[in-house]
Amino acid sequence: MSNSFFIKKHSVLTFFTITFAISWGGILIVIGSGGFLGTIQISEVLMPFLYMTTLLGPSVAGILLTGLVHGREGFRTLLSRLLIWRVGAYWYVLALFTAPFLLMVTLFVLMLTSSAFIPGIFTSNEKESLLISGIVAGIMVGIFEEIGWTGFVVPQMRQQYSIIKTGLIVGFMWGLWHLPLFMESARASDELPPVLYLSVLLFSFLPVFRVLMVWVYDRTKSLLVAMLMHTSLTASILIIPPQVIVPVKIVIYNLVFAATLWLIVSAVVIANRGKFSR
Repeated sequence: MSNSFFIKKHSVLTFFTITFAISWGGILIVIGSGGFLGTIQISEVLMPFLYMTTLLGPSVAGILLTGLVHGREGFRTLLSRLLIWRVGAYWYVLALFTAPFLLMVTLFVLMLTSSAFIPGIFTSNEKESLLISGIVAGIMVGIFEEIGWTGFVVPQMRQQYSIIKTGLIVGFMWGLWHLPLFMESARASDELPPVLYLSVLLFSFLPVFRVLMVWVYDRTKSLLVAMLMHTSLTASILIIPPQVIVPVKIVIYNLVFAATLWLIVSAVVIANRGKFSR
């Protein structure tokens, strides 16, 4: 069996392998094994290099696999989906406002139990800086990541799996891919076991949000809209949540946010008479 045949037959597995190899391998090179495992504090100077190295994983894997699996036609299709923008205003509303709206709802509900859940944008002394940095980071993350996640692996998986199954699988891998970025904070938590803390951070809301992203993409076929939806999530996570909060409350906040997302997924299924695809 030739390498090209293996890659085409197992393109999804190959994508995940390359993505993790580039991102996690790059993290090891930049911050070493101690930083990767969270046993030492990562220098602020290295943080930009850490994030850029991480983002290279899905983007490089997506572009590489597009060429290997689909050739020039694959690149034309990728570009055409990136340029699809006439999809209806309501899809832009969903893509841009689902994350910030539900995050605010989550925090307003939790504020009834504790003032610790006041949104960070309300308490920050540098609101303008917080907004700008959050939006810029969101745009970078949305572009680089979705070239791979939605640009390649989601269309590949949709040929075989349903929207929900595709979203949950990609969402789980998406969460796992973030693991090294949260190891230090997980080890620093004295209130909760690191495994529990990491499980909630990585696998509570990311899989279900990815289900919604796959649904929106399935309806629009627009890579641009997927990038905007990811941008909105990342920017909202950086701008809205409380800036200082204890681990237990972080876990509660993530679980409640995930629950609200599942309510949205359930509402979509009910509205479509038990179906999530077209």
